[in-house]
Amino acid sequence: MRELLEQINTWSAQHKQMALARVIQTWGSSPRPVGSSMLISEDLEMAGSVSGGCVEGAVLKEAKTIMGGTTGKRLSYGVSDDDAWAVGLSCGGKIQVYLQPWFDVTQKEVAKDLLRCLNENKNSILVSTIVDGATKNTLILPNGNNSGNELPHEVIQNSLEAFEKRRHQNLTIGEIEYFIHVFPQRSQMIIIGAAHITADLINLAHEFDFETIVIDPRSTFAKNTAFSTRPDQLFEKYPSEVLCDFELGVNSYAIVLSHDPKIDDDALQILLRKRVAYIGALGSKKNHEKRTNRLLEKGFTAEEISRIDAPIGLDINAKGAKEIAFSIMGAVIKAKNNYH
Repeated sequence: MRELLEQINTWSAQHKQMALARVIQTWGSSPRPVGSSMLISEDLEMAGSVSGGCVEGAVLKEAKTIMGGTTGKRLSYGVSDDDAWAVGLSCGGKIQVYLQPWFDVTQKEVAKDLLRCLNENKNSILVSTIVDGATKNTLILPNGNNSGNELPHEVIQNSLEAFEKRRHQNLTIGEIEYFIHVFPQRSQMIIIGAAHITADLINLAHEFDFETIVIDPRSTFAKNTAFSTRPDQLFEKYPSEVLCDFELGVNSYAIVLSHDPKIDDDALQILLRKRVAYIGALGSKKNHEKRTNRLLEKGFTAEEISRIDAPIGLDINAKGAKEIAFSIMGAVIKAKNNYH
């Protein structure tokens, strides 16, 4: 949904009616995963996709029938030998799409809170009833508050569990079916040290939709590094002056690159006590042994120190800044996919 934000804002400013289509289930091969979303305007303009082109035309026709109302529709598309090139999936799978009007007047608060969370990169969970009738939506917020329709406690608990697994989920309680659509904040890459590797790594991180934060107290490096892609945030401070104010968690990936023990250790002493998804540190095996001894003297256990990926990155025999950045990005993606 985050990739639709700009279009949502544009069409909302133009006071256009909209419909939202989301993939809620897949079977077999599917070109788009559960949670994929498409937005349709009253002028039948489209943003996003639910199948990569196979069924968008059919969804577009259905959108005309629900635009501006409150009624949602469950739509199923599959493929057979006879209709493979008609409305269906030429790749041999089956998908179920839920189509609903963009939040109606009774659901304005839900829409407002959802868009705010997406714009501000905050966690949220959208729970929608899946019915051929009036769609009810509830947004579960990170602070425990909800907006929209009330939900049974069992649904809230299942929604929180789905969020922890970062997995969209269908849930049936009694005779009511719900779609739990999770929106975790963008993954956060925290880079300690501004250098040529940092600049290349930021380029890659932005390709994979990471928020990038660079921390380096050395003004010569912080101010003079040539970034072709600017980091989202740049701090000319020691890591301990910055990281204590950050909400570090399973969406945080820390890359320690400064090559200065005063700076690197300052960061690691905070990161090792946080539930971050990945910690990697630049340096040879010999330098990492020295780092390990310094951290042991500071009271860290061997088990805590073992969380550090050092030497950093996937072993691809990298040469030069670009290849080192590529190996680091690979290690981060591996950690991200293994966790979630």
